[in-house]
Amino acid sequence: MSIQDLSLPDIKIDATSLYREEVFTDRRAGTLRRLLPVTADGAPDAARPVLWLGQTQLMTPGGVLPLGFEIEAATLPEAIEKFPNAVHKAVEDAIEEAQQMRREAGSRIVVPEGGAALGQSLASKIKLP
Repeated sequence: MSIQDLSLPDIKIDATSLYREEVFTDRRAGTLRRLLPVTADGAPDAARPVLWLGQTQLMTPGGVLPLGFEIEAATLPEAIEKFPNAVHKAVEDAIEEAQQMRREAGSRIVVPEGGAALGQSLASKIKLP
């Protein structure tokens, strides 16, 4: 199979949504990424806000849990100050997502192959009072 045989979506960079990225890290607790909006020619775009993203990893009994999250901040000192609370929120969100996935998985009914015949034989053995 060649790349021409694949049905891929049309993938294009949106020239109106470009950002330049700067990375700050203490090489211990995590990483802050400052996304500076730019125009298609790379000039600063003052019409859009600067975005801050945080990243860290937590050790869990199941292994490393990578976390990525947005931080509402205007400056590097503000992003540094808000980093711990953003990590706590990201952990809470990850726990909630895992619990939701567990609930959804627990509510699924799995019918083995040939399930209709199996279901019919079980139904015939059930007696209602």
